[in-house]
Amino acid sequence: MDNINSIAREELKKKIDNDEDFVLVDVLGPKSYSQIHLPGAINFPIESEAFVEDVEKEVEDKEKEIIVYCGSFSCHLSSAAAKKLVDAGYKNVTEYDGGLKDWAAADYPFEGGKVEERKEALLGE
Repeated sequence: MDNINSIAREELKKKIDNDEDFVLVDVLGPKSYSQIHLPGAINFPIESEAFVEDVEKEVEDKEKEIIVYCGSFSCHLSSAAAKKLVDAGYKNVTEYDGGLKDWAAADYPFEGGKVEERKEALLGE
C-alpha cells in the first residue's frame, strides 16, 4: 500500500522501551482493548464510523508517526486503518502487522484487565 510502512516486533519493542515519540493505536474493539493491549497503546476501533475523526482529535499533527495494529498477521483491520489514515492526510503511518499474537509469541509485556488468559488464547490459536 502507498505510504504505509511496516514495522517488525523487535523494532516496535525498541521504540516503546526508548519512549520514542509516536502514537500506538489498537484498532480492535473496546472489549479486546480493555482485556489486552500493547504498552502505551490507545484504542481507536476501526469499526467506529468516527474512526478518522477520533484519531484527528487525538493526533492533530499529520506528520506525527502513528503505528497501528490489530490481532495477528491474518487480521487485516490494521491495514484498513492505515489506509484510512493515509487517505485522511497522515504522512507517517506504520503498520505492525503481527499484532497481539506476534507480540505474545515473543513473551513481551501487555497491559489490560485479562492479560494472562487472553495471552494464552492468542498463543493457542
